[in-house]
Amino acid sequence: MKLHSWNVNGLRAVLKKNFEEYLATCSPDILMLQEIKCPADLVLPQSITSVYKHCTLRPAVRPGYSGTALLSKIEPLSVDCSFAGTLENPHEGRVIAAEYKNIFVVNAYVPNAQNELARLDFRIAWDRDFRAYLKELERKKPVAVCGDFNCAHQPIDLENPKANEQNPGYSIEERTSFGEHLAAGFIDSFRDKNPELAKAYSWWSYRTRARERNVGWRIDYWLLSRALKNDFCDPAILSDITGSDHCPVAVTLDDSLF
Repeated sequence: MKLHSWNVNGLRAVLKKNFEEYLATCSPDILMLQEIKCPADLVLPQSITSVYKHCTLRPAVRPGYSGTALLSKIEPLSVDCSFAGTLENPHEGRVIAAEYKNIFVVNAYVPNAQNELARLDFRIAWDRDFRAYLKELERKKPVAVCGDFNCAHQPIDLENPKANEQNPGYSIEERTSFGEHLAAGFIDSFRDKNPELAKAYSWWSYRTRARERNVGWRIDYWLLSRALKNDFCDPAILSDITGSDHCPVAVTLDDSLF
């Protein structure tokens, strides 16, 4: 079962680019999107909904901001968009959790710490609450959680680590917090299979031709419950897929989970 995650930086924008071509070529069974920046009543093309019959858009109340989406060929047993965390503004539309037969698949658009780390305390508290939410789900079934985590975890995960040590997405506080997800029992699927692969990035700034020069960051992930250690393969960063400042990230999970 092919699962993809992609921060599209505007669903309406990417629909005007290569989104349908990407779906036709890659054909993920489940696709999680972040930063959709569109209303819940956006009408997707029939060419998409005829294949992805189970779609959930979870927008932010603020227009043109945040939001997540689920496109699934398989009908989930349930879909939950209720996570807010103790400090989270529940109107930012950051989490979708889809329950399938033997797994939860969770989509997250993790808050950015913002310039000068202005939202760092909020971000760290959000991580803590989200981790608790995932562990509560895990009491019922294993969890595959994906999305834009807005954090490069290790020096290998970005082009210029030393220069970014005080910047959002690579502060010691954010990296420590991300590490606590792994310490809680989640596997970084890509790094598990590619422990020493450098220059593997999922986000590039629009400035200074960063993508063309592959000056990027790996901030998009599939994290898996340890119980899934033997049930996944082929974690990938699909850097040839354009249309956003991020590219899709993928993992394949055993069919029996669905």
